[in-house]
Amino acid sequence: MHVGEALACIAHLTDLHVTDVQSPARFEFINREYADPRFREMLPMHRPQEALNAHAIAAMVRAVNAIGSAPIIGKPIELAIMSGDAVDNAQWNELVTFAALLDGGQVRADSGGERYEGVQSPGWPDDFFWKPDGAIKGEDLMSSAYGFPHLPGLLERALGAFQSAGLRMPWLGCHGNHEEVAHGVGIVTPALAAAMVGFHKPIGLPDGLDRDTVIETFVRRPEAFMAGPDLPVTPDGDRRPFTRKDFLEAHFGNGARPDVHGFTAANRDEGTAYYVHDTPAVRFVVLDTVCIAGGADGCIDEDQVGWLERRLQDAGDRPVVITSHHTLDTLGNKRRAGGSRSIDPSHLLDVVHAAGNVVLWLNGHIHGNAIRPRPDHHRAGRGFWEVTTSSLVDWPCQARLVELFDAGDGLLAIACTMVDHDGPADPSGAVEPEQMAALHRELAGNSPIAGFDSGRAGTPLDRNVILPVRWRPSG
Repeated sequence: MHVGEALACIAHLTDLHVTDVQSPARFEFINREYADPRFREMLPMHRPQEALNAHAIAAMVRAVNAIGSAPIIGKPIELAIMSGDAVDNAQWNELVTFAALLDGGQVRADSGGERYEGVQSPGWPDDFFWKPDGAIKGEDLMSSAYGFPHLPGLLERALGAFQSAGLRMPWLGCHGNHEEVAHGVGIVTPALAAAMVGFHKPIGLPDGLDRDTVIETFVRRPEAFMAGPDLPVTPDGDRRPFTRKDFLEAHFGNGARPDVHGFTAANRDEGTAYYVHDTPAVRFVVLDTVCIAGGADGCIDEDQVGWLERRLQDAGDRPVVITSHHTLDTLGNKRRAGGSRSIDPSHLLDVVHAAGNVVLWLNGHIHGNAIRPRPDHHRAGRGFWEVTTSSLVDWPCQARLVELFDAGDGLLAIACTMVDHDGPADPSGAVEPEQMAALHRELAGNSPIAGFDSGRAGTPLDRNVILPVRWRPSG
């Protein structure tokens, strides 16, 4: 393939899910309901590798920083895009940890008291969860059925403070459902906000819960799941929920330039989370597809679609790359919470095709690698590619390098290359911090349902590919 002018070289990271693994407002016991499809939208509530998650993110930051030049165009990475779900449970301490990981600084994933208090502690009265230190009584399910190892002291090491280098290139932020609602599903009510900083942690479903309406109960009244049996834990005020304003402000911190993470002064003033970031060769449009009425899937309202239409029209001769948290196929959330009318995804697609200058749509949310052509059925040979990158929290724990270049003959090419973090394949021979990241990936791969056999790595055509697209602005 002809490689002409380089237009962009970006790193795509998504679904980091920085997690406070000891929060009283996490409902890990719901994982026991994995076989009941009525609970599916709420899962997972716990991952065996999640205490090591910050180390995996820091390892990906190091790996992206170490890429001297892209494999096709030979240029350095000019920009990173983080397409949402930076945190897991909409908590302030998770947001602070995320900012330290990507901007650089001391990372402290621990919370609460001096010792770990949660479902992976040896004395926790539930053998469903992996206990690295071993269980006081018997053996946990993950060890007995799946061969998860005994690693005494792991949680203490994993939750200890450490330094993150931070990304060396500018990066753009994006709003995801886990930044808006608890566990990415439930509205943060005043009662749930109080529970987040409280000292009662639920350990089982409440009696009398209607399983047929369990999702809508969690969406509207997540605190109802705290009415069952519980255990005392050490409270922590930093677990408080953050607001949309807090989320935006976190992207202006650490002395960063006001435009370095994409969000603008207008976003601050208006409380919106969609914006344009222009480079000389490409226009990047970041959308906010979070449904504030709750639920995991996304939506987009007519005001934002009208704004998008105008931003596509005034892009000039530049190709456009759209980023959102949700995929086009997960924008069907019908829940309403005031404001303007939600727009059907098919109409959104019509708006994008009509502009004729969108070549790529980057997103995440589904925690898997997927690449889909989005042809314009009204104009033969036109359309764009939708590229979905897997999460860092779950297998395969990857990011993606994306290169845009002129391929000649009226074609633009999009080269995609998967990026593994710097944790070695064998964690046993590694030293910290790489060992923590390597172990995170090994645990993620061996996790039931979401591991090696989950299909989340995608097919070869969802990973390292070159995607041609007919390029010329509409007209």
